[in-house]
Amino acid sequence: MSTIPVGGTTGHDHESSAAIDEAARWLASVPQAERPRPIVPAMRQRFGLSAVDACQAIREAALLHGRAM
Repeated sequence: MSTIPVGGTTGHDHESSAAIDEAARWLASVPQAERPRPIVPAMRQRFGLSAVDACQAIREAALLHGRAM
């Protein structure tokens, strides 16, 4: 039987989370027509993110953009 550790980790460290937040803020501030394409490799290179982290940043950017409207 597998147990889930109490006080475990989400899989993201603080440094990774900060990079995701920074990437999301950057992406939310760049007009869609000016964003590099394809966006995931561009964000990976610019912010040192994994593909999963880049996708998380894209989701967070969409939320930030939605809240600003």
